[in-house]
Amino acid sequence: MLKPEVDSLVPGQTFDRRGFVKTALGSAFAAAALPVMAQQAIKTDFAGLSAGEVTIPSGGFSMPAYRAQPEGKKNLPVVLVVSEIFGVHEHIADVCRRFAKLGYLAIGPELFARQGDPQSFGTIQELQREVIAKVPDAQVMGDLDAAVAWAGANGGDVSRLAITGFCWGGRMTWLYAAHSKRLKAGVAWYGQLAPEPTPLKPKNPIDLVGQLHAPVLGLYGGKDTGIPQEQVERMKSALAASSDPDAKASRFIVYPESGHAFHADYRPSYREADARDGWQKCLDWFRQHGVS
Repeated sequence: MLKPEVDSLVPGQTFDRRGFVKTALGSAFAAAALPVMAQQAIKTDFAGLSAGEVTIPSGGFSMPAYRAQPEGKKNLPVVLVVSEIFGVHEHIADVCRRFAKLGYLAIGPELFARQGDPQSFGTIQELQREVIAKVPDAQVMGDLDAAVAWAGANGGDVSRLAITGFCWGGRMTWLYAAHSKRLKAGVAWYGQLAPEPTPLKPKNPIDLVGQLHAPVLGLYGGKDTGIPQEQVERMKSALAASSDPDAKASRFIVYPESGHAFHADYRPSYREADARDGWQKCLDWFRQHGVS
């Protein structure tokens, strides 16, 4: 393979040992997420923010993460932003900056880094097979804990901790609410509720409703073919039947005309009105439960 001329590189690009283009975390869209609807994608500026890639120690591993926070401020509420299967690409970085503009320390940890680079696969099928299927839930919980510890040492007030996640990250939001006793609130965007368990994913949100340490708001699409409404109704019933007060306090909002990934403003699935409403409800949920 011929090496590219140095002046052909764009800012933030490097090449890995196999010759594939790599970009700085949060600086480009994942190849498997194409096509990107660039005209509609929200762009949040960096004014007044400290934002960019950081490295977080986690179990002997140096985990990359995207961090955004108001410049020069401390004692900030903390929000973990958990990505879709595409990893911490440009959209997740932008969501972190949106939170930072509102006074949060927002962290998007690259939770697939041990298994591979999610941006280096051209199709969803390859990405699922080569990376996502190899990520243990227990590893993710530990990495999220490490991100919280890092936040506490870098300007965050971890007594005001929230989590939000999209698709794959939506499922992790539910799981983390059953894992972390520090958590105040979670918002899960169209995360799986009851998929088939595997050795690396032995429990699902519906199995953990009696173990929640924080209430979760679920934002789902009524036309999501991957998460049928029957699953949502089963989860609602399980929450209502639980004696866990955080389970009883959890809520669902279903947007009847939206499908999957309706918040993803860079994809054809984006539904602006529902995405904006969901975003406001996310912020309200955090405020209601003492995060901000």
